[in-house]
Amino acid sequence: MAENIQNYRDLRVWQRGIELVKEVYKLTQEFPKGETFGLVNQMRRSAVSIPSNIAEGQSRRHPGEFRQFLFMALGSSAELDTQLVIAKELDYITEEQAQLMCNLIIEIRKMAYKLISKFPPIKMTDHSPPIPVHRFQPLSTDHSPL
Repeated sequence: MAENIQNYRDLRVWQRGIELVKEVYKLTQEFPKGETFGLVNQMRRSAVSIPSNIAEGQSRRHPGEFRQFLFMALGSSAELDTQLVIAKELDYITEEQAQLMCNLIIEIRKMAYKLISKFPPIKMTDHSPPIPVHRFQPLSTDHSPL
């Protein structure tokens, strides 16, 4: 990473994450009062989680942990994107508002992936436990989606 990065506040992805949080708070102020503890809360928490995870990961000063927290920020961005779809479907926001927010999320995701790509690849060892594969038996072979 660049030498001039002193802390997370210097990261452009964190700065854009803070802008996203402010936009989500503005956007959700217009939601119905009945959504205060529902969708509004969920959207705000997802948005806040993005720069928060970036900050926490960078503060750990360990590349592996930073990478993990960047992935958590990406997960939160996917949650927020899903919640924006729901808000649009419920007519709480316009198509234009949804698109503006999605564009900002996409920008942040690209920045996060670019940061992740700067870290050395994760090495798998022979000591890694196998990933269990669960196979479910369909109730009926006639309607099986498998």
